Amino acid sequence: MSFVKICPLAELAEDAPLAVEVDDTPVVLVRTGGEVYAMKDVCSHAEVALSEGEVHNGTLECWLHGSCFDLRTGKPTGPPATQAVPTYRVKIEGDEVQVDLDESSEYGES
Repeated sequence: MSFVKICPLAELAEDAPLAVEVDDTPVVLVRTGGEVYAMKDVCSHAEVALSEGEVHNGTLECWLHGSCFDLRTGKPTGPPATQAVPTYRVKIEGDEVQVDLDESSEYGES
């Protein structure tokens, strides 16, 4: 797979997760600190949508049990989650956000 157009950059509000689906894969996009991140929209601990959580200091917090996941690596920053969430490469082409699901980080699926 290659990069897929997801949405205009203007649709991503700062620190407000956005749930999208890319080829049957749930993905959450987060715009924070001038960067856009993408990760699988499924908590590795409880299998609920991370897009319903909140952004805090470069992490996305799961709304159910409070695990936070680093937006860059997908690694949990504390319990109860112990496994990383897959992250995906993002690029901005013009004003469009694009994601590549084949380019998950080295930490994804660990």
